[in-house]
Amino acid sequence: MIELTAAQVAAAVGGRLHADPDVTVTGPVITDSRAARPGALFVALPGERVDGHDFAAAAVAAGAALVLASRELDGLPTVVVDDPQTALGELARHVLATVRDGADGALRVVAVTGSVGKTTTKDLLGQLLTPEAGGEDAIIFPQGSFNNEIGLPLTVLRVTAATRYVVLEMGADRVGNIAYLTRIAPPDVGVVLRVGVAHVEHFGSVEAIAKTKGEMVSGVVDGGTVVLNADDLRVAEMANQAAPTTTVQTFGTIPSADVRAEDVTVDPAGRASFTLRVARAGDAGEQRSDVALQLVGPHHVSNALAAATAALRLGVSVTDVAKRLSSATAQSPHRMAVTERPDGVTVIDDAYNANPDSMKAALRTLAVMAGRTRRSVAVLGGMHELGDGSRAAHDEIGRLVVRLNIKQLVVVGDDAYHIHEGAMQEGSWGSESIFVPDLDTARAMLDESLEPGDVVLVKASHGANLAELGDHLSMVNTTEDNNK
Repeated sequence: MIELTAAQVAAAVGGRLHADPDVTVTGPVITDSRAARPGALFVALPGERVDGHDFAAAAVAAGAALVLASRELDGLPTVVVDDPQTALGELARHVLATVRDGADGALRVVAVTGSVGKTTTKDLLGQLLTPEAGGEDAIIFPQGSFNNEIGLPLTVLRVTAATRYVVLEMGADRVGNIAYLTRIAPPDVGVVLRVGVAHVEHFGSVEAIAKTKGEMVSGVVDGGTVVLNADDLRVAEMANQAAPTTTVQTFGTIPSADVRAEDVTVDPAGRASFTLRVARAGDAGEQRSDVALQLVGPHHVSNALAAATAALRLGVSVTDVAKRLSSATAQSPHRMAVTERPDGVTVIDDAYNANPDSMKAALRTLAVMAGRTRRSVAVLGGMHELGDGSRAAHDEIGRLVVRLNIKQLVVVGDDAYHIHEGAMQEGSWGSESIFVPDLDTARAMLDESLEPGDVVLVKASHGANLAELGDHLSMVNTTEDNNK
């Protein structure tokens, strides 16, 4: 973060200062006292199980210069606010605006939202833009999904005067979330990927999800660009919400898309290749370049097109976009990470999160990678926050497993039981579909039953904790993860 005095922090967040006003924050902004170091700002967030205020003294003892808290803390340099989380967002908004004002347009913010594909698209954008930034020190695109009211401000607060690009992921589970995040970090380029049913339990309807994702359109800076998925009707219709000063660019596979993929093919390893076609204004024709993705799964074509469209708007050439997409790799863990074990088992670890759309895409990729010569094994956990449609959604996944001719289904946990039920109803018989109650049982069974040549997919919502199983299966008899 840029250096700020305690007085400047208090002014930025509207807080009451209980510290020497000249104390200076020179280190990072943190919410975990274990990450404290000299000059840090510790934000004391209340949690479900622990209260950050209880760890403020430890953070200061480790060198933190200042604490952002909801109450006075005896003997500790503190800025007191009504809500530390809200103040965190206000501080991030202030810091970004300050750096932008001093950068004369050199700092560009790109933000990605959508029901699926946010993290992968963010990671692809980071790799497309790093050479333009002049190196990794001038671009911020964090690994993982720092996309909520805490993670996004913490990411934004990494900005310094040397930063040229900030690539952000914006998640939502309620109407108004994207509007709030874009107020903290108004994007120069805002990307909307797809409207699905993720978090529908909180939203109440797909229409509410579409409304929330559409908040990105009005959240871009004046004169900015919004990038929309032409293959998703709900997303394409968001163009009608764009201000007259906003440029709308579309991506997809349909002929009318500004940036599109043509002649898509998928190799036996599940990697897609295509011709990238980019329309140009007037009678200038179009530009074309070939792309061969390293990412596993044909669904990544859409993510690659979204990243390409944003990068093109930021000045990267078509040739460079295609070249960099073709060399881009998975950056965040547990997202279609493929490990080839020495014993001949291939593990596809996509266990970070799941919803019906991403589950279907992963299963289709498993079927492609296994082909007709290898045994396909799907290890699936529950998909969360689906509301009243949860049983039907899980049932549908079980039926798809059978239709894709997946050879072995292992369903883990009570919240995923209806996947097993759907497979049985669709025609799975004998031991083709197995239900196990917990991770330990699944681990023991898979360690015993997996054979050389098997291709194993591990996928579930984050709360199912199947990432632990993905790590275990990837490391069995393995000294190197090929995707790390």
